Amino acid sequence: MTKPPAKTSAGSSRWRKHRFSIAVLTPSLIMIGIFVYGFIGYSVRVSVSKWQGLNPDLSPRDPLYQTYDDMFHTPRFQADLRNVTVFTLLFLTLAVVVGLVLALLVHNALAGRTFFRGVFLFPYALSFIVTGVVWRWIFTPSTGANLILQGLGVDHGPKWITDPAVAGDVSSALEPILPGGHFIQVELGVPLALIPVVIAASWQLGGFVMANYLAALTAMPEELREAASLDGAGTLRYHWHIVLPWLRPVTAVVLILLGHISLKSFDLVYAMVGQGPGFATDVPGIFVFEQTFRALRYNTGAAASVVMFLLVAAVMVPYLYRSVIREKN
Repeated sequence: MTKPPAKTSAGSSRWRKHRFSIAVLTPSLIMIGIFVYGFIGYSVRVSVSKWQGLNPDLSPRDPLYQTYDDMFHTPRFQADLRNVTVFTLLFLTLAVVVGLVLALLVHNALAGRTFFRGVFLFPYALSFIVTGVVWRWIFTPSTGANLILQGLGVDHGPKWITDPAVAGDVSSALEPILPGGHFIQVELGVPLALIPVVIAASWQLGGFVMANYLAALTAMPEELREAASLDGAGTLRYHWHIVLPWLRPVTAVVLILLGHISLKSFDLVYAMVGQGPGFATDVPGIFVFEQTFRALRYNTGAAASVVMFLLVAAVMVPYLYRSVIREKN
């Protein structure tokens, strides 16, 4: 009489079932652990050290947060945080509006839909450096847009990227409200020199937003339009009550993707205007580059990198968390 086969444990059965997947994924997980999370941890270690100059010095500062405290009390870094916040808000608003309008126009076009889709998407294929160089010429006061204004009779055009003014300063009003608000050393408003950068970035990425909206509009059931037409809904009511709610998930994805791009922006701003007058267009990416590779203050550059990482994580982590919860449900 033969013996029944021995029962295998659930763990060994699961291992045999998934061992190929584990073997394939393990090298990637090791590389990610070293070159992503390992380097993040190393950046944090450098940010609390005394490393300044070419000779590495990882001995910790006393107190550990001293580099961060010095950096946040620096007027330039305060201006960087103001600029990246203003840039992100204006850029997201303009890029989404432009992309939505273009998507609706192309989707409803009677002819030439493929042609216009390619034309509006073409700027997205360009390098940010190329975009920055071209728009730098356009918004230099002595050339570009001001030549057109002079032809229209406007003798004194805007200063564009050379304007150091900050509109809508609210720093004096926030000082008595915010705890420790007296440390604010910059004007908290909208730097006028930053607006041309917002226009250039929106021009380049508006086509990307359009492509995402077009994909959603193409997948939209035609029955919705027919039902709205039978109910007597006009064009405006149809787009407001049906099309825009349908595009809401795409809008969330677009805001997340563009938000993390704008928070770590560097190449477009650096090629177009750099720090700008009075750090009016300076961003944390430029600050990291100059502190690390020019001033050789590795601890300050690492601290600014950690701040940038936290800003991007504040945008990405809630979205990823909601996506995981949605999949589980």
